[in-house]
Amino acid sequence: MNRRSFVKYLGATSIFIGATSCASINFFGNNYDEETSREAWKKLADKGEAFKYVNPNKKLPNILLYGDSISIGYTPTVRQGLVNKANVFRIYSNGQSSDRFIPKMKKLKETMFQPYLKGGWDFNWDVIHFNVGLHDLKYLKDGKLDIENGKQVSSIAVYKSNLDTICKYLQTEFPKAKLIFATTTAVPEEGADGRISRDSITYNTAALEVLANYPSIQINDLYAFTKPNAKDWHIKPHNVHYNTLGKKAQGKQVTKIITENL
Repeated sequence: MNRRSFVKYLGATSIFIGATSCASINFFGNNYDEETSREAWKKLADKGEAFKYVNPNKKLPNILLYGDSISIGYTPTVRQGLVNKANVFRIYSNGQSSDRFIPKMKKLKETMFQPYLKGGWDFNWDVIHFNVGLHDLKYLKDGKLDIENGKQVSSIAVYKSNLDTICKYLQTEFPKAKLIFATTTAVPEEGADGRISRDSITYNTAALEVLANYPSIQINDLYAFTKPNAKDWHIKPHNVHYNTLGKKAQGKQVTKIITENL
């Protein structure tokens, strides 16, 4: 049995356990205050539909989406697909490069969760769907995208080291959560501002090398899912972002993978 089949089997066999234990694990204490939490989120989060406040239903499992602008695009579709099935949160801003992951996760915890926020959230994550890579492979000069004169944000070695640290952090901090890593979606064949097409393959290969050491972390291969439709789904040439059709298709795929792991 290959890794993908094994992880899929493992996720399926855990559905009944997760369903019976979810209500007892993820509960809100009597100190939870919606107004306090909503105000804290308003000050923390970026604007836009993907960042709207989610008032948790204590009877439902809690999902966290962590990723860059690609994940921002598919977040609303995931929420719609999991209505009455899960509380779907996302990181409060663009997740950006791999070195930002742990600081952003800590800021989320210290801003929104009890005991740091009196009246704040009081629950555990059931599923964390995460991605880093698209901001690691870009070239910058003076904060602007620039392939010719810029420097890549993270070398392959740094990216692998950061991702390894992220995996260790997630397994230590959230030992009961199902972890799902999404591969980085493709840079267009003709390239994009500040990015080279082949790098999405190179960085995904590096990511899978790291994740081979963490067999319990499932892979959502969004690269393979999206690539065949890239010409129809990219918003325009030389742009890594996706149109409405692409965002919805990616969101449905993410919803499918998460549902298999609830």
